[in-house]
Amino acid sequence: MSVVESKLVELGYTLPSPPEPIGNYRAAARSGKVMWMSGVGSRRADGSTINGKLGADLTVEQGYEAARSCALNLLARMKVELGDLDRVTGILKVVGMVNSSPDFEEQAKVVDGASDLFVELFGEAGQHSRSAPGMAVLPKNTAVIVDCVIEIAEG
Repeated sequence: MSVVESKLVELGYTLPSPPEPIGNYRAAARSGKVMWMSGVGSRRADGSTINGKLGADLTVEQGYEAARSCALNLLARMKVELGDLDRVTGILKVVGMVNSSPDFEEQAKVVDGASDLFVELFGEAGQHSRSAPGMAVLPKNTAVIVDCVIEIAEG
């Protein structure tokens, strides 16, 4: 078991089955040591989804967990693409899109659910640049979608 996966187990998480693209796009695209991961929604390990608008249907805490589930789905996809999560040498950029009611202003706190997990797993290499915009609607009314750009070791 990889170091990153061992940390996941210590934190009480297991990787879900990786999500498949729901449209005409690739789950990941690579150029050299950089890989762009397509956005994934807030799907739990059991396959259920976290849906609704933050500020209307969901609390910040529920949004945080939704963003964390997005990060777990990204990690599952990274494992499929790379074979080993220890090949991830850095999380470079995270974009977390939050399905928000018009008056909701806590998108950054929601997307911390993904960011915090990346830092817990990768330490300093998990710190990243980030955007956390609020959106009027997301596909299938999912609560959060997160994508990221990672750096990987050759191999």
